[in-house]
Formats: sequence, C-alpha cells, structure tokens
Amino acid sequence: MMPEGYSAGDIHQKSGISCSGCHGGDPTNYDKDESMSKKAGYIGLPNRQDIPAFCGRCHSHIDFMRTFRPRIATDQVDQYYQSVHGKKLAQGDKNVAECASCHSSHAIMPADDPRSTTHALNIPKTCKQCHSNGKLMDQYGIPHDQYDKYAASVHGKALLEKKDTGVATCNDCHGNHAATPPDAESVSNICGTCHLNNMNLFKSSQMAADFDIHSCQECHGNHDIQIPTDQMLNTASNEEAICLECHTAGDEGASTANTMYQDIQGVDSLYALAKTKLTASKTSGMNFSEIDYQIQQTRQNLIQMRTLIHSFDTSQVNAKSVEGIKIAREAIHLADLEIQEYHNRRWGFGVSVIALVILALAVYLKIRERNELVKNSR
Repeated sequence: MMPEGYSAGDIHQKSGISCSGCHGGDPTNYDKDESMSKKAGYIGLPNRQDIPAFCGRCHSHIDFMRTFRPRIATDQVDQYYQSVHGKKLAQGDKNVAECASCHSSHAIMPADDPRSTTHALNIPKTCKQCHSNGKLMDQYGIPHDQYDKYAASVHGKALLEKKDTGVATCNDCHGNHAATPPDAESVSNICGTCHLNNMNLFKSSQMAADFDIHSCQECHGNHDIQIPTDQMLNTASNEEAICLECHTAGDEGASTANTMYQDIQGVDSLYALAKTKLTASKTSGMNFSEIDYQIQQTRQNLIQMRTLIHSFDTSQVNAKSVEGIKIAREAIHLADLEIQEYHNRRWGFGVSVIALVILALAVYLKIRERNELVKNSR
C-alpha cells in the first residue's frame, strides 16, 4: 500500500530510494512492529521543524548526491535557514513553508518535469497555496493578492497563458530555498537579471543615487507589471503619465519625460507610415527586401530608444531619434520609388496595350481593304 499522494514518477523511487531510505526502519524484516521500531532506526513522520534536517541528511551530503548528479547543489538547507521561511521555522513558527510544502512528500519530481510542483509553469500555483491564503497571511500583515496580480501581469500572462517558461516567475525574483523579499537596493539588480541594459542605464543615471525611493518598481510595480507604453512619458497631455506621480507638469523631470516622449513619437509615426508603404509595395508585387530591412532597423532603433529612457538623458534619446528618423525616411523613400515604378509600369502596360490594339485594328483594316480589292478585280 502506497502513501497518499504517491506518484510513480517520484524521483526518489526512480533513483532506487525506498520508503526506508527516508523514514528508516528495516525493510527486510516482515514483522511490522520490529521493522518499524526505534531499534531498527524507524523515524516515521518527522515534525515540521525537523523536515529541513530530515531532507538534508541526503541533500547536504555532497558525496552521496554526486552519485545521482555530479554538479548538484548541496547547500539548500543552509540557504533555507537564511530565508524568511527558515528563520521563522527556527523560531518555532509551524505555519511557514518547509521542503515538503513546496516539493510535496511522495510525488517529488525534477523541476524540468511539467508535473513537478517546482516546474516553472507550476511555481506560481505552488506559492499561491500559502500566499493566497488570506487567513494565514493576515497573521503576518502580508498581502494575499500577489498571485492574482501576477496572473494579470505581462509576466504572468506570458507564463500562464502562453506557456513561456523564459519569463520571470516567483522564484526568479525572490529566490528558491533562500526566498526573501527584495529590498530597495536589490530591486534593480533582480530586474537586471533579465533586463540588463535597462539596469546598467539606470545605475549610471542621476536617479540611481536615491535608491531608497527610486528603483524599477517605482514606475513598473512588482507583481502586477504591465507592458509599458509611451504614454507613461506623455506628461504634457496624459494626466496618468507615470512621471506625474512624483513630478508636476512643467518641472524639469516632467519636461525631460515629455521631450523623450516626443522624440520616440517622431520615429514611431514614421515607422508606422513606412510599414503602410511596405504593405502597398508588397501587394503591388514589387521588390520590398531593402524596404523591409530598413523598417526592421527602424524597429530596432525604437527598441533602443525605449531602453535609453532609463538613462533619463534626453541627449542620448535624441541622438538615437535622429538616427531612427533617417532610417525610416529612407525606407519610405524606397517604398515610394517602388510604388511609383509600379504605377509607371501600369501606364506603360496600358500604352502598350492601346498601341497593340491600334496596330491590330490597322492590320485588320488593311487586310479587309486588300480583300475588297481582290474581290473587285475579279
């Protein structure tokens, strides 16, 4: 009889570690009382506070673990006791998560197995078990809406709806065994794990000096991060521009934001026009490869401009804007030439058809005239 929640895919079972490997006892003795006695080393169900050490008997033993995976980490228990969960467990708090809370007990699978509770697609739901429990979280004064916010965020939609395992999920920002809420100084470093250029630009900006009030989440939020739009910078005509949460319309900060917004819009409007002309060129059957290349370069320029926002330096954004406008105008010019060539060909074709019709008619009349002469000569 197998324990509740047991799965045949359990990694311990697959690795040849039986029940006694964790719970102790003598599996060779068929007498229940003797095989599950303290004398036989039977542990049974460990207390919650003992679970990290219980798992650590193997997972902190480097020589033993290397027999299964040569490069496996063996510091999970040490990391755990550096986390908020571990510190509170050590203080006697039995509500916090321990190994089995996240990994389960008898259905533990590798993190790359889609059935695993620690697979990227399942991490949010694993954390949700505790962190969406309002009654539990209220005891610690912690919000319990993180999962709902994450699920509606750009990261959450990509992971949960599009199944994109490359996006950030709970443990990418908070860590795994050493899970800790990121403080102000670490936020940009955490986001910079994926958004490297943004982080480097921000760190070199004048805003970086005030880490206690300025970091990624000040503008983008944390669990409910949405796709940023150019309107976030539009301090001139958008009352909900993110910069106006700290700045007032017309001050230096708001003016800086609006200047960058105008530069981006200048390129973006030409980019949209170039794409429209590219479509016209394609539907006309003309050569569009060079136009397409220039448009892709314009798109790349826009990406770079939107990244350069994090420098808070209008000169850098403007320099990239000048470059983008030049590329976009070249694409538009090339498209106009192709479209004009298309119309020229149509006119040429039309003139040729008319000329051929006139020629055919002249030949027809000539033949008819000759036939009449032959007929009359008889």
